[in-house]
Amino acid sequence: MTQQDQVQLTGWQFAIDRGGTFTDVIARAPDGSVNTRKLLSENPDQYEDAAVQAIRDFLGLQAHETLADAPIDRVRMGTTVATNALLERKGAKTAFVTTRGLGDILDIGNQNRPKLFVRNIEKPTQLYARTIETNARMDAAGNELTPPDLSEVKRALRDAHAGGCDSVAICLLHGYRNPAHERQIGALAGDLGFAHISMSHEVISLMKFVGRASTTVADAYLTPVLRDYVSRVSKHLPETDEAATQLQFMMSSGGLTAASLFQGKDAVLSGPAGGVVGMAKTAKRAGQPRVIGFDMGGPSTDVSRYDGDQYDRVQETLVAGQRLRAPMMAVHTV
Repeated sequence: MTQQDQVQLTGWQFAIDRGGTFTDVIARAPDGSVNTRKLLSENPDQYEDAAVQAIRDFLGLQAHETLADAPIDRVRMGTTVATNALLERKGAKTAFVTTRGLGDILDIGNQNRPKLFVRNIEKPTQLYARTIETNARMDAAGNELTPPDLSEVKRALRDAHAGGCDSVAICLLHGYRNPAHERQIGALAGDLGFAHISMSHEVISLMKFVGRASTTVADAYLTPVLRDYVSRVSKHLPETDEAATQLQFMMSSGGLTAASLFQGKDAVLSGPAGGVVGMAKTAKRAGQPRVIGFDMGGPSTDVSRYDGDQYDRVQETLVAGQRLRAPMMAVHTV
């Protein structure tokens, strides 16, 4: 914490790492003292959420008391909610909308064979539950070749929604160049009541269709789970003009973002990224700036490195069989 932060912030400040097994909390009291607490991340018989319960414990609140007027200035969180949902395949039931003829593009992938001599290739299961193809097509310059048959798409989306899909990923060929068709289909999905809509031109507006499609699907699959968790935490925190809490989440890139902007594609390495930053800062203070990090949790183990100068970041990575194109720490997850 900087000296400026200490001057501006006079209430409680919390730094929270919500893992798959345990939730660790560091609390800075208004008097500057620092304390820690560890709780089971899942303990429904005792509390709804571990992070909120830890905050209540630090503030000494009784069961009937709320956090509505608590003097909380800031809560910063790293979470493996999205990571574990991806690893355990517990995301939202998702429909994948793409250009006709490309419905199996994520099954085909980019033809990489990381284990060249293995004859029995086991492909990871796809995150989407249903595929919808449309004739809508742009050329490489973003000029319309074929408009979407919106009535056909609407029927397919309605069937998907009736079949339990509550999230939709829309990725059309050259949609990054001209997103008009994606927006039209996204508007249809919104009218039909889909809880979450991910459009590739908003998620990752770049070339390379496989990476763009895979990232868009992952975002649609994970964001609803993430939003549920963010809501579960934020609903307990003060939101009045007199007592508004700054709630921020760690992104996979190692930076912080407001809770309202936190989305699936940026959250897969949220918890591990915080560990990398903490490792680097701690090692520097100990006079050992070049370090290797080994973070062994319940569902997964994360390995990283810091060379003493800058964080290793990647723009595309493979996590639990899913190719993601988003800035994130170079962390190997097992």
